Amino acid sequence: MKQNINRSFWLKASIDIDPSLEDALTDYLVGVMGASVEQSVDTSGPALCLNAYLKEKNPDILMQQQLRGKLETHLKELAAIFQVEEARISWEQIEDQDWSSNWKVHFKPFTITEGLVIVPTWEEYTVKNNEQVIVMDPGMAFGTGHHATTSLSLNFIRKVLAANKEQCVLDVGTGTAILGMGAVLFGASRVLGIDNDPEAVRIATENVILNKMDSVMKVSLDPLRQIDEQFDLIVANIIHDVLITMTAAFKNLLTQGGNLILSGILHGEQEKNIIRVFTDCGFPLVEKKQQEEWTALHFSNPS
Repeated sequence: MKQNINRSFWLKASIDIDPSLEDALTDYLVGVMGASVEQSVDTSGPALCLNAYLKEKNPDILMQQQLRGKLETHLKELAAIFQVEEARISWEQIEDQDWSSNWKVHFKPFTITEGLVIVPTWEEYTVKNNEQVIVMDPGMAFGTGHHATTSLSLNFIRKVLAANKEQCVLDVGTGTAILGMGAVLFGASRVLGIDNDPEAVRIATENVILNKMDSVMKVSLDPLRQIDEQFDLIVANIIHDVLITMTAAFKNLLTQGGNLILSGILHGEQEKNIIRVFTDCGFPLVEKKQQEEWTALHFSNPS
């Protein structure tokens, strides 16, 4: 990779893939890795080229290696799931340019789940019928809510809160706070969103205040292990490997009779492994939902 000395830069991945992987890979890049994605106009032949601009600005060598390993591992998993050739990927550093804000032209108001619309701060929107609206500025780094795992999680949150609205909710890995704010709109009495990224916490806090939800929802950098209260509902839309490490913490933080919603999980082996690990830990599976290649799981914590 070329080096940019004393200049601000971003990490770009150019990925040649089988066209059947486009939606699945774009979902992962945007929703999990927080990347901005464009389709290359220079592609020739049967393969499709996606250019992904990763969220970390000026990443050091170790971070670049971690990002590369994470993406390359996922590409192998996708190729195996779809039974196609593995993608080819090349990396480069590009200087900070206007593209870092131009991505906003692709973010328009959209319905994330029935009756709930996400509207960016720079767009005007007229509310229809009984719609509920979340106005937000996602920042380039932390996703817009388009990812299937977000809507899957919101569907479960709505269902759980419909049975009992007066619940305390913990949103782990809150990102832009979409899930936490959705819980507020669905009737939660109190919501705490946590994230280990200070920039995510800043953006999430701004979104909560913008939507006048700060009397109900708070956002914190506190690590999961430092939280010393219990919640009626915990939701974590992260990734498989991180979820596996959280079983004991969730057991301590979830009230008896409470509900646990997990997503960020690929259908197939990841789904089976999460179900096995969490049921072994005393969380019986209540229901699962699938959208495209992604799965969300609803567990309970029996009294």
